[in-house]
Amino acid sequence: MEHLLYEKRDGVAYLTMNRHEKRNAFSPEMICRLADAWHDFRDDPDLRVAVLTGAGEVAFSAGADLGLLIPLLTRARKPEDAWDERILREPGMLQVALLRRFELYKPVIAAVNGFALAGGTEVLQGTDIRLASTNARFGLSEAKRGIVPAGGSMVRLARQIPFCKAMEILLTGDDLSAEEACRIGLVNMVTSPAELLAAAERFARRIADNGPLAVRTIKEVVLRTSGLSLENAYGVEDVAASVVMRSNDAREGPRAFLEKRKPHFEGS
Repeated sequence: MEHLLYEKRDGVAYLTMNRHEKRNAFSPEMICRLADAWHDFRDDPDLRVAVLTGAGEVAFSAGADLGLLIPLLTRARKPEDAWDERILREPGMLQVALLRRFELYKPVIAAVNGFALAGGTEVLQGTDIRLASTNARFGLSEAKRGIVPAGGSMVRLARQIPFCKAMEILLTGDDLSAEEACRIGLVNMVTSPAELLAAAERFARRIADNGPLAVRTIKEVVLRTSGLSLENAYGVEDVAASVVMRSNDAREGPRAFLEKRKPHFEGS
């Protein structure tokens, strides 16, 4: 079985980490396939939103495979196949797979269907809308292993949730429940396991029905202005808004509203 399933349906990309017997841990193959899928999603003009999830109900992802990926990266084992060789030849692929240092302005929805630990919580921070099933758990256990969560969490987590909660998660290495993750704002909502994907698809459809140029621009401005002064941030917003307001979509949206019909957005 492929370690990642990648499907496209009605403008929505579905990425399913597919190693349920290994709690969907990141293997070299999965990292390569994730990186390729994110590139394809970004560059396909027909795709408007992505849904990322894991196979089965036990785990979203337990993070890096400690028997395959980590020994390869530390050179404790030699490459054994084309996936291993590609990881070593293209080290930036790990960054792309975890949505770190990768320019992606299309929205990504995470459907967390079980354990999201270590790298599983790290990739989550690169997504925009996050849904969790009641059996989901989150955590960054790296400090307990004497290592650090270098997939973005030391930078992103304290920007996304309250500082003291981010430090508690990072420094203790303890995991937390779906309910607690929702309470502190790490995820948007909690659903039953049976309802999780349906809820993610409803979010995806609501976003995909909006103007794609507007959606991309909103995400771009939010990301690009993080950490800027208000004055500099407003400058970025002004330029982006002027582009959208001159677009065909900006004319089609109000016209469709007045004509009481669904708008036909083209992303231009």
